[in-house]
Amino acid sequence: MDLRPDNLAPDPAGNLALPDACIPIARRFFSETCAGRWQLSCKVFEEALARSARKRFGAQVNAGEFAGYVSTLHLEDLALACACLEGSETAWEEFVAAYRGYLRAAAGAILRCAVSDPSAIELADSLLTDLYGLSAKTGANRSLFRYFHGRSSLKTWLRAVLAQRHVDLIRAGKRFAPLDESPPDGEPRRLHEPVTIEPPADPRREHYLQRFREALAGALAALDARDRTRLQLYYAEERTLAEIGRAIGEHESSVSRHLERVRKELRATVEALLRAGGGSGNGGPMQAGLDDAQVALCVEYAAEDAGIALDQLFPAAKPQNSLSPKPKVKP
Repeated sequence: MDLRPDNLAPDPAGNLALPDACIPIARRFFSETCAGRWQLSCKVFEEALARSARKRFGAQVNAGEFAGYVSTLHLEDLALACACLEGSETAWEEFVAAYRGYLRAAAGAILRCAVSDPSAIELADSLLTDLYGLSAKTGANRSLFRYFHGRSSLKTWLRAVLAQRHVDLIRAGKRFAPLDESPPDGEPRRLHEPVTIEPPADPRREHYLQRFREALAGALAALDARDRTRLQLYYAEERTLAEIGRAIGEHESSVSRHLERVRKELRATVEALLRAGGGSGNGGPMQAGLDDAQVALCVEYAAEDAGIALDQLFPAAKPQNSLSPKPKVKP
């Protein structure tokens, strides 16, 4: 493999083009996405990867760096954004169906109001308009999707854009606020005082995290004993695949395959429990089920939160001394 740096330079049409050594890599990753259902061309996908790589590496990138970088991207989300940018009706229908409710829930969290509040709907739908981005005057596509590079999930990026939009609206209002007639303590009046505004936190974030913890505890309790042991050893005790295989009598490739299966099953069970609602884990009143947008927020917050540790759900499995040998767990 040629590891010499190559330029990420515009092609004759003015689009950012990948170096020749990176094109086979891009095509391999393209084949692993579901972009075909949106009629997205490989060339458009390559241009999106070139923009993303340019943002990460600057003007030059080698094939090894490129392959490692692309493997970390959210490629399905990037392909969907590209297809929407290209005007695919199928992609837009899928995007709106999947993300409109999420955007309104996120807008409600940012504005600290109900999802059904007109202000939350207006904030979310205004972003949808700018994501569509087609100018009525020129017909040019000015979609904000141009700025999505796949380095975070589409949900995380959309929520950040939504929060920034709210902050920009607050700042715009500050520009028209009247100046104090007399500054305190004789300080000189500053006509261009910088304004620093942090995106408002979701007041229900901790509630959503607690709901996720309770659903996760319920899903773990329902696991088969052998699956629970695999998770316990891998996440709570941080064993290697080889160590787990020796402990339970499996090849490490089988351990890896079973862990992947259990992760998928846990995700599905947790989401089902969140949608179903039920009794509170701390003995509180019955809790209503969550809708798809609220479930998405639960999962997103849980992914961001370092406090959700599986070792707390397997207290009996933790060694008493970190220097003592790790106990063997029989299936």
